[in-house]
Amino acid sequence: MVAQLLDDLRACTTALEILVTVNVPEADAFRGASGARSVRIVRNDAAKGFGANHNAAFRASHGEFFCVVNPDLRLLSDPFPNLLQCLRGDTLGVVAPRVESPSGQLEHSARQFPTPLSIFAKALGARDAAPPVAVGLSYPDWLAGMFMLFPREAFERVGGFDESYFLYYEDVDICARLRKLGYQIGYCADATVVHDARRTSHQNARYLRWHLTSMARFFWRRALGRL
Repeated sequence: MVAQLLDDLRACTTALEILVTVNVPEADAFRGASGARSVRIVRNDAAKGFGANHNAAFRASHGEFFCVVNPDLRLLSDPFPNLLQCLRGDTLGVVAPRVESPSGQLEHSARQFPTPLSIFAKALGARDAAPPVAVGLSYPDWLAGMFMLFPREAFERVGGFDESYFLYYEDVDICARLRKLGYQIGYCADATVVHDARRTSHQNARYLRWHLTSMARFFWRRALGRL
């Protein structure tokens, strides 16, 4: 999946600095990729959480913008020109594209902040609300973390991801903190990526535990007025 994504990124007309983090050692992962121009491979000695890995990548990067990209994404066209156009002003702290499944179904990647009531309703079968708009730019509460493009200044000012979340809810948390600093959150329906979601927390008890723990941490901090 990473090899396919790297091919997609190299095909983009936008100039990119690409950092790939190998969080868990793999044999012959990304063979030849580290020799490609503008691609750097970082191999961890021990697994780190989502936030820690991306914060480390940010510190190693140099660009005016910083983009979080999950390995299970495909870019059928270059999404960056439309996303960067949305960031021309100084009001957005992060922007994300429209996200579709491999079959072309729209994923609900731009949402209102979750609440205990909304989570309970979802567990009972309630459907997610539709994304804000079909075209153009809109302003949801938060964006799913599979693809998030930040102005460097905003990511640095907010302090990056909160590393106390090992996995899950880092995206909700950072959007809440950006909004608290006065930034808006942008959803650009004119840029599209494809997401082949793994849904690991639906199948693995350890991932489900991380998900529930992160959810509880977010709700507790919201209740205390920290987010």
